[in-house]
Amino acid sequence: MMKNKKILIGISGSIAAYKIPILVRMLVKAGAEVKIIMTAASKDFVAPLTLSTLTKNEVLIGLSENDAWANHVMLGRWADVFLIAPLSCNTLAKLANGLCDNLLTAVYLSSTCPVVVAPAMDEDMWHHPSIRQNIEVIKKYGNSVIPVGNGELASGLIGEGRMAEPENIFSWINNFLSIDKPLQGKKVLVSAGPTYEAIDPVRFIGNYSSGKMGLAIANELVNKGAKVTVVLGPSLEHVSNDYTVIRVKSAEDMYNSCISLFPDMDIAVMSAAVADYTPVATALQKIKKSDDVFSIDLKKTKDILKHLGTIKKAGQVLVGFALETNNEKEFALKKLSDKNADLIILNSLNDKGAGFGTDTNKVTIFDKKGNEYQFDTKLKTAVAMDIVNTIINY
Repeated sequence: MMKNKKILIGISGSIAAYKIPILVRMLVKAGAEVKIIMTAASKDFVAPLTLSTLTKNEVLIGLSENDAWANHVMLGRWADVFLIAPLSCNTLAKLANGLCDNLLTAVYLSSTCPVVVAPAMDEDMWHHPSIRQNIEVIKKYGNSVIPVGNGELASGLIGEGRMAEPENIFSWINNFLSIDKPLQGKKVLVSAGPTYEAIDPVRFIGNYSSGKMGLAIANELVNKGAKVTVVLGPSLEHVSNDYTVIRVKSAEDMYNSCISLFPDMDIAVMSAAVADYTPVATALQKIKKSDDVFSIDLKKTKDILKHLGTIKKAGQVLVGFALETNNEKEFALKKLSDKNADLIILNSLNDKGAGFGTDTNKVTIFDKKGNEYQFDTKLKTAVAMDIVNTIINY
């Protein structure tokens, strides 16, 4: 399963780093391509020259070296999995709190691939409340933690905190990459971002949607094996080459694209914040400021989710979003029924950390079988995992 897989390893400052060359050798022999990032402190425990020789790739340490910039964004997109091993308590604290003072943490914060960590520390440190809290925080962010071992530690004590052995890490990564892609072969349509309804050549009616949630869902669907097409309204968010993007501006544009694509899809996730109303007429020239009061006649836009619900065929799964400010559950369930959707994902603007433009979200998912799934506030990447897993289970 390792053949042709791209493994990125981040090494932080811990005596357990001496085990990493053994792991690297195992990965390379199994056919994986391995790249290494090191913190400055980790060089005291393992030589970059050893690792570059084993991987046949330059070991990266600083954000810039020899007047060249290390592209941390592309590293996190290159890999199939990003393994941080050993994970020291210092680097753990940085990951948990979003600190970015070296290349490893910069890559971590910009990674779109799965992140797996193998902690290494002394027993008393491992059991300290701050460490336990930080481990739970990074798990909440959607990262996986390889269990520590129990044995002789650098301090001479015997106990928990020892980094997993290279053979165990290799087996863990191999199993992780061998997990079936439950959406392999499935075609999925995702709508994301806002729509802009033109008033005149320079003004529009819009909303604060960034498209972050929809694009996070698209990435997670790809991770699960789906072939994804994203109909994206005006958004400044980075898009991946792993899915097809169709850019649109208005609600009418988004309606036409979604209606034409939907018949060939297995799943549709309508996460875009589509305008409910659009101007009856668009001025051909910029409207000049004159009267103290100015009014615009508006008309309803076409209801994309409702129309998809009317043409949905047996076997297709239709997912909608409901952003509410009051009577949240009541309105979400009504939307689920009225639009003939299979699942509705409820956001409430009354929940701290949820809504437009934020990096976090909090959702409750209802399905037409009568199930309700509540999730805590998480980063949108982790929320996307919850949403996609719920769709798969449905």
